[in-house]
Amino acid sequence: MKSLSQSCMRSFELDLSNPVHAALCLAMTPGLGPRTFRLLVESLGSPQQVLEAAPSVLREIPGIGQKLSHAVATSRSPHRVQEELQRCHDHEIGLLTLPEPDYPSRLREIYDAPGVLYNRGNLLPQDDLAIAIVGTRHATRYGIRQAERLAGGLAMAGFTIVSGLARGIDAAAHRGALAAGGRTLAVLGSGLLNIYPPEHGELSLEIANRGAVLSEYPTQQSPKSGAFPQRNRIVTGLSLGVIVVEAAERSGALISARLAAEQNREVFAVPGQIDNRVTGGCHQLIRDGATLVRSVHDVMEQLGPLACPATDKNDNKILHPAELQLNEQETVVLQAVESAPTSLDAILAATGLPVQRILATLSALEIRHLIRRVSGTEYCRG
Repeated sequence: MKSLSQSCMRSFELDLSNPVHAALCLAMTPGLGPRTFRLLVESLGSPQQVLEAAPSVLREIPGIGQKLSHAVATSRSPHRVQEELQRCHDHEIGLLTLPEPDYPSRLREIYDAPGVLYNRGNLLPQDDLAIAIVGTRHATRYGIRQAERLAGGLAMAGFTIVSGLARGIDAAAHRGALAAGGRTLAVLGSGLLNIYPPEHGELSLEIANRGAVLSEYPTQQSPKSGAFPQRNRIVTGLSLGVIVVEAAERSGALISARLAAEQNREVFAVPGQIDNRVTGGCHQLIRDGATLVRSVHDVMEQLGPLACPATDKNDNKILHPAELQLNEQETVVLQAVESAPTSLDAILAATGLPVQRILATLSALEIRHLIRRVSGTEYCRG
């Protein structure tokens, strides 16, 4: 996806004919939230047309009163938008705007998607196959271990891991994905130039190099308590589903689970000790119908067709995101496995690799759902 530094390298001065600049100007209008941003753009066609509209035209839109129409009409050349563009340019922060085609397609589906998403790193098409992992900041060693294990396994299977960069479970999920060589996205409740918690500054850089760090807030926005529940809708909105690992009965992670259900996403929960306070929320979710998660296979089985490769208009298979992350040995072994049952001997003959390395590689490909075991020594394409 293109970034501000790419699209505006020649000039970062405010230019309202530029759709990204116009969207930023509109999004930074005082009192204008994401739902109103979307309402205005869908009513008038584009951020530029909203900014060019007379206050009398704006007031004709349901829900737009005199105060807001005046705020929009007077926001067409604010100095603070110019300064924000300068900061984005200087720090190589991209802007993804709701009307533009490079905006995350899954996030676009939710009714309160942010009009502008600040981005450090790169979003890729394969990030549409994403799972959120969230949980308590006061995680136990068990919770940290489970978050890292699930994130690593899902990353190896081709999923992008989404979380909120918070202490505890969030950080463990990001680190688990990175350790497995996978992709991960972090959604902040503060600006990208004000990382919170501050000790995760280095982790945020690692994530930006292997995924993206995202925020709907201006670059210098300080963390505020109300911003964290608000950012959770983006975490779940980017994902096919959310896994809750350790959450008390009043945990913010349960807000993510509720948002996921409202967004028609899958909800998963990891069980824990019944007498442990930080697992009460997970057990409540399971009791209320969330899928109990013991392993990566539980997640992939529940997602079913959502986690399968798509086909194009000619019914040709599109490359599965998991195949994009294969190393050389995995690629060689995968190419030796046919759609029809293929014996281990045939794979040995085709690859020339030692049998132990082939067996280990076959197991990794099976976890990714790229192949499946037909019998004890036969495999076929998944």
